[in-house]
Amino acid sequence: MHQLTYGDVKTAADRIAGDIRPVTIAPVDPGAIRTAPRDPLDDRPAEPCEVHLALEFMQHTGSFKARGAQNFIRAHREAGTLPPAGVTIASGGNAGLACAWAAGRQNVPATVFLPATAPGVKVDRLRGYGADVRLVGTEYADALAACETFAAETGALASHAYDHPLIAAGAGTLMEEIQQRIPGLDTIVVAVGGGGLFAGVATAARHHGIRTVAVEPENCRALHAALEAGRPVDVAVDSVAADSLGARRASETALHAARQDGVISVIVPDAEIVRARRALWDHRRIAVEHAAATALAALTAPPHHTPDRDLPPGRRAPFRSYRPAPGERVAVVLCGANTDPGDLLNPVAPERT
Repeated sequence: MHQLTYGDVKTAADRIAGDIRPVTIAPVDPGAIRTAPRDPLDDRPAEPCEVHLALEFMQHTGSFKARGAQNFIRAHREAGTLPPAGVTIASGGNAGLACAWAAGRQNVPATVFLPATAPGVKVDRLRGYGADVRLVGTEYADALAACETFAAETGALASHAYDHPLIAAGAGTLMEEIQQRIPGLDTIVVAVGGGGLFAGVATAARHHGIRTVAVEPENCRALHAALEAGRPVDVAVDSVAADSLGARRASETALHAARQDGVISVIVPDAEIVRARRALWDHRRIAVEHAAATALAALTAPPHHTPDRDLPPGRRAPFRSYRPAPGERVAVVLCGANTDPGDLLNPVAPERT
């Protein structure tokens, strides 16, 4: 297994420069995010934390995935390993859209497999990017099997949504931009699914001495489960953010990054994800995916702790929120906005919790 390095991220940053949109940073109102409790004997004036939102949902295709997809295709073009059949991927989500977009930018054929149950709007967007869309079966597994067969029969280059060093390194370029725009940054907060974005961001953050907070939905915790088991394991997936963070297994690269110093794993319930997403709309008029709101929920969720004595031997309770210290500089990645904003625009629409 290739262990992701900061050199991989820097190479990716140089490779895709000019092909992606630089991230926009927006400060949060002072005092809007609560800080950690202070020492009661500390009589110095209270200092708020400093929180910034990294608006990566403004990226091409509406998510950070464009970075990794562009790095993947350009790296293979540089190496002369792009086959005439182009690239192929099984994904009806952000990874498929990014792959189709990046392929189109490089005039490379893209064949995207997704289940026949995929929303028509995603199919239309994929075709709008010039992809050859193949609808197969009713589940992602059906589309993946067809994609693998297609790659074997045609020689097309198979891409992956998150589990590839070029994909993760491309995602890590986001961290390079954020740390340049926020001098003295202490902490980066990022949502985790399969771990491509997290692995890239955490690798770059560690190089710069920046803490990474990895946030997962309570019922989509592939990375946290891998940390507990000491290896990637399959987990159940049942969350309002499962459309983007619903990987059943975290990558080895993500697990390796999570074991490094300066990484904190946080688990948040769906109700807090929904609340954070709603708050972004109410106070900022920002409509993001539940996956993006998952990162913010780590800062806005109330503290909750399960006593270790109530857990099985050898297990420790996960963090349920992250409280910055007074004066701490924090960036929260809002990673994507490929969502239906209807439930935000309609205040009486039911919210899944």
